[in-house]
Amino acid sequence: MSTSSTTSTTSSTLSTSSTSSTSSTPSRRARGGDTPPPRTGGSEAEVLRGFLDYLRDSVAAKVEGAPEPQVRTPGVPSGTNLLGLLNHLAGVERATFLGERVTDWQATFQAAPEDGAADVVDRYRTAVAQANAVLDGCADLGAPLPRARPDRPAPSVRWALTHLIEETGRHAGHADILRELIDGATGR
Repeated sequence: MSTSSTTSTTSSTLSTSSTSSTSSTPSRRARGGDTPPPRTGGSEAEVLRGFLDYLRDSVAAKVEGAPEPQVRTPGVPSGTNLLGLLNHLAGVERATFLGERVTDWQATFQAAPEDGAADVVDRYRTAVAQANAVLDGCADLGAPLPRARPDRPAPSVRWALTHLIEETGRHAGHADILRELIDGATGR
């Protein structure tokens, strides 16, 4: 079989399997409009920031439009809920990039009773914008963060970006599951 025949067969197989009418369950993309990962520029900084922004948008989108009171109702025995996850991530952004001190990390997993989803999303997006302003001034990924916490050595910009990708990605996965349990919404 020639290379062009193999490509044609594979392409045909992929397109027919994703649109097959034999399955009664819609594909993940059809149910939730999944967004693929970014195809960012070639520099390390562009790739790291592109993936972090992708995850940030994904986790915020999970909270936007989620109904009350389910957005704050624990979906698992640990008490984890959508609103609390985003509230926590806002605290992580501020602690990591702005040097804010958090004395009780467990408390960050609960939003204030008077805060609705829009309030927490706005607070998160503000923290992200402030973090990005700090990152915009960092040309060297190996340099220490300029606004690190005063009680510990400053991590490198690279370490901070990698940590936030890990932290945000972990909680984005939690948010995926919690949102699907609430109203069936899937995808990023």
